[in-house]
Amino acid sequence: CRYTLPTHGIITNNGKDHLEGYGSIEGVRKGNGELYDHLRTHGGVAFVMTDYDDLRNMSAGISRIVSYGTHDAQITGIVHSCTPLLEVLMTGGTGSKHIPTRLIGDYNLPNVLAAVAVGEHFGVDEEKIASAISSYQPSNNRSQLVHRGTNKIFLDAYNANPSSMQAAIENFARQHDPGKVLVLGGMAEMGDASLDEHAGILALIGQHAWKDVILVGGDFDKLSHRYRFFPDSASARDWLSTKPWEDTYFLVKGSRSMRMETVLEGLGQ
Repeated sequence: CRYTLPTHGIITNNGKDHLEGYGSIEGVRKGNGELYDHLRTHGGVAFVMTDYDDLRNMSAGISRIVSYGTHDAQITGIVHSCTPLLEVLMTGGTGSKHIPTRLIGDYNLPNVLAAVAVGEHFGVDEEKIASAISSYQPSNNRSQLVHRGTNKIFLDAYNANPSSMQAAIENFARQHDPGKVLVLGGMAEMGDASLDEHAGILALIGQHAWKDVILVGGDFDKLSHRYRFFPDSASARDWLSTKPWEDTYFLVKGSRSMRMETVLEGLGQ
């Protein structure tokens, strides 16, 4: 903040990312909160997702707040549908009402609301806000829907931490599609919390029924589980390529070091 002197700022969330460096979720909040501290001191504007108690509490005392969320905020909206692409129904603070997107995952709702809040604050035409969000095509292995023959792949493999992994798995579990397969890579930079966090993901997986579960690398091999395990994404790709996948729905996610997009090569063209 001393270098860039921001006048406006957003903390999207305080997820369990980079725990190896931050030490704990409290460390994540402290590091992220330095942005709020600067804005509070210098009269800046904070865009705050008020559904999140921690962000609401952390932003207390900032004189200029633009709030967004599902309720009790200046900009409000809810998930209209997500089967599998997210559609958002705006319920307040904007003339835009229905915003379809090309994003998979209901966990992208806060991102859409943040975009609307920023656009409205800076006076962007409401039709342009809605059009820009609707036409945005995700890339770089983030929130993408990929087709391979009769198979659909929910590709969200740019990176992963326990928070984003949980959100992706829970969203995938809610999809009303048969034959769902998880292909999950290990989570890096977890430090001393790594085993516990991987165990937590295994517990979450066990709460739902899947056609198959493929785990790749990381600390999954240090824990007891009944799922398929491969040491790297290339090995998983080679195994996947031996199977005649049809009408199957895959979630592919993992830390950047796992290079989980590699497994797509085993799922046809």
